[in-house]
Amino acid sequence: MPAATAEKVRPPAKHPVDEVLPPQQLAIYGFQHVLAFYAGAVIVPILLGSAIGLTPDQLIHLINADLFTCGIASLLQAIGFWKIGVRLPLLQGVTFTAVSPMIIIGVNAGGGVNGLLTIYGAVLVSGVVTFLLAPFFGKIVRFFPPVVTGTVITVIGFSLLPVAAGDAILRWDPKTSSYSQSVLSTDAHGNWHLASGGWKILCLALGTVVIIVVIQRLFRGFVQTIAVLLGLVIGTLIAWLAGEAHFDSVRTASWVGVTTPFHFGMPKFVLAAIISMVLVMLVTMVETCGDVFATAEIVGKRVDGEDVARALRADGVATFIGGIFNSFPYTCFAENVGLVRLTKIKSRYVVATAAVFMIILGLLPKAGAIVAGIPSSVLGGAGLAMFSTVAVVGIQTLGKVDFNDHRNGIIVATSLGLAMLVTAEPGVSTLLPKDYQVFLGSGITIGSITAFVLYMVFFHVGNSRGAAIATTSSGDVIGLAQINAMPKEDFVHTFEPLFQGNTWIIADAFDRRPFKDTQDLRESFQEALFSASDEKQRELIAGYPDLGSQEIAPGELGDASIRDRAAIMLSQLRDGEREELAGVTSAYREKFGFPLVICVRDAGSVDQLVAQGRARLDNSRHQELVTALVESAKIAGHRFDDLIADADPIGTARASMANPQ
Repeated sequence: MPAATAEKVRPPAKHPVDEVLPPQQLAIYGFQHVLAFYAGAVIVPILLGSAIGLTPDQLIHLINADLFTCGIASLLQAIGFWKIGVRLPLLQGVTFTAVSPMIIIGVNAGGGVNGLLTIYGAVLVSGVVTFLLAPFFGKIVRFFPPVVTGTVITVIGFSLLPVAAGDAILRWDPKTSSYSQSVLSTDAHGNWHLASGGWKILCLALGTVVIIVVIQRLFRGFVQTIAVLLGLVIGTLIAWLAGEAHFDSVRTASWVGVTTPFHFGMPKFVLAAIISMVLVMLVTMVETCGDVFATAEIVGKRVDGEDVARALRADGVATFIGGIFNSFPYTCFAENVGLVRLTKIKSRYVVATAAVFMIILGLLPKAGAIVAGIPSSVLGGAGLAMFSTVAVVGIQTLGKVDFNDHRNGIIVATSLGLAMLVTAEPGVSTLLPKDYQVFLGSGITIGSITAFVLYMVFFHVGNSRGAAIATTSSGDVIGLAQINAMPKEDFVHTFEPLFQGNTWIIADAFDRRPFKDTQDLRESFQEALFSASDEKQRELIAGYPDLGSQEIAPGELGDASIRDRAAIMLSQLRDGEREELAGVTSAYREKFGFPLVICVRDAGSVDQLVAQGRARLDNSRHQELVTALVESAKIAGHRFDDLIADADPIGTARASMANPQ
């Protein structure tokens, strides 16, 4: 056969995601995924079991059921079938978003097995809803922007911290054979007292936090990713040596056991619990979308809306199976997404191998008994570290939010305030009938509902000016809606001072309407600046006055320069400073043929301004043209902030306090 013909029929190379590695590599890399995943996987049933009063035997079964179903869920996602599973190296685990609502549901249902059955009813229905919404979620995901998801994730972290703190002060109670005896108590006068041996319990909790932090500080790579797991292991070992860890149930646990459907009984369906869990899954669906796109970027594989739908269907099916096999709602685990980036092992069959390991572990009750023996104080310490990290993720998400728009500030502040109300004062939930106390008894639920409803009210119901961005010549405040609707001439006039009266930048930005938010408007000016022709860019640079020049006329354009100069009092230079600066600017203009452009507000002082100008004299003309453009963009950014500050001084002051420079 000719070479050319052979070339045509040669099968295409497999994408690394679809590559099947040798068995020994699959085993090693798969087990590594299990280690990174294990602590996060088992901590949910432990927290839930402790909170709703399950017996050690029931907790062991819960842990094994969780691991068993995690394995099935991961196979669905990584291997997939029909239109279920995204077929990427994504490991599935119980979502932390569900912990607080499930605890509230279980406690309100009376705790114990009865509480579990009510939880499972809500889990089953939420799995079906997730599956049905999967193909349509792309159309509603816009109703879950960072201001909503960031608020919800932050609330999750804050709501779970009291749970971890409560575990951190519990010690073993021989009467109940469980960790249910608090080391803190109050006397008749309300004064707090520490029970005998209480310092040992507190030291175990705080020591676990210290161990996790030290590992994260001293180690890198894989060891760092399992810092929580190592903290649990080391903390438990220290507790055992101190006589505070009890593994009596390990001796009586079976070597092999199979989790059976509806082991605890038939589920109970309560409307309030179902609504709460559906809300949890809506937030989880947003997280899954993020994990899918993040993993696709890491492995270098394109994904589209149908891929996202397959991933969400897998979440729905896995959650439904979890309700049958005594487990909980499932989502992609971000820890393992990070491990894929760290190891650069992209094969989805590695995750499938890890899934098989988890199924095997789920069939070993003795392994579950060992995990159930982790002391409550050690678990509480690890929980403090983990749940604080969840809150940090939420804060990072909120970092993408435009807080110059007062609506976003109101949404976040109100949602956090109401969520913390019911977290700090859980007695508020008694104002509602028992079946509906979940709405006021869970910070995550009321925080999620508030964030979503307020977002719809402020952004999608009725007319709104949006963020206050500028003022008209008559002093009227205008927002984003007015800016999107104003004629080009008015738009140019409003923003002309940003670039020394170079209206072509403003006109080009106008053509990029509509602007979705203040940041989008800001970026449109930057894109117009850097995409312009060389001739227009040189024209802009030439329009700036010499630094320290006294020839700046007051007026709309001159006022912007005067405001810039006031940052380091350039208009009040001493004679020596004026001569030194004039010498640098003169030498610069003579060498390059255009003025020295520096963002004065970032310079810090006159001395730093002069030093920066001298240093730039050693650059090439091309580099200085580029630098001048960057500096002009910085200048425009500060002037844009001035427009917003003048239009909304109170909102700007609040944003400045929330984000100090």
